[in-house]
Amino acid sequence: MDELFDFSGKVALVTGGSRGLGQAMVLGFAERGADVIIASRKLDVCESVARRVESMGRNALPLACHVGHWEDLQHLAERSFAEFGHVDVLVNNAGMSPLYPSLSRVTEELFDKVVGVNLKGPFRLSALVGERMAEGRGGCIINVSSTAATHPSPDSEPYGACKAGIHSLTLSLAHAFAPKVRVNCIQPGPFLTDISKAWDMDAFNRRAKTNIALQRGGQAEEVVGAALYLAGPSGSYTTGAIVTIDGGSR
Repeated sequence: MDELFDFSGKVALVTGGSRGLGQAMVLGFAERGADVIIASRKLDVCESVARRVESMGRNALPLACHVGHWEDLQHLAERSFAEFGHVDVLVNNAGMSPLYPSLSRVTEELFDKVVGVNLKGPFRLSALVGERMAEGRGGCIINVSSTAATHPSPDSEPYGACKAGIHSLTLSLAHAFAPKVRVNCIQPGPFLTDISKAWDMDAFNRRAKTNIALQRGGQAEEVVGAALYLAGPSGSYTTGAIVTIDGGSR
């Protein structure tokens, strides 16, 4: 295995790791030698991914966790360190962008839920894990944002605002945890994961022909290379970076 992408002896914790981009990153780290912690709200789905990881000869810890609840995050961090002794890579991937009929009908409960999962949770888990990384053997944090952070995002305004906050948080934490912990962000564009099942794909494909340079949506596996670069030795001088993976969207 190329030593720049060898994660043998490393432990990666991925939130939202049971499907989509998170699952692709879980499997990508495991294929290259890492043990993994798979966190999402549904334990049975985490366990299914864990079995795939174990079939590769790696250790996997599936844990139910709602990242918008700080007590869940405390439990997630404590179980992870108790099980493996260290966490080398944290991927804050879990997110949500619920639909709503109009801006004025966004309820306080809905707004708080979006902020909790997309911004408050990543902050808290980064604090819990990042401080222990900095006090120990170091590590890497990868946040996952969205092109909604920097481009107009009709029908997802609270989500886009949270993801813009993730960019700010990435830059701040890169300095707060330096020099032993690197903090970076992957900014995906439109990926054809589970979320795309709710899209009008005919309309999407028409727009892609003019609005996306590669004229298509991304596949989950196409985010893995960036995660491996940012988390591994090849990214050793990269911190505070926002890496956009959007097929050339505009």
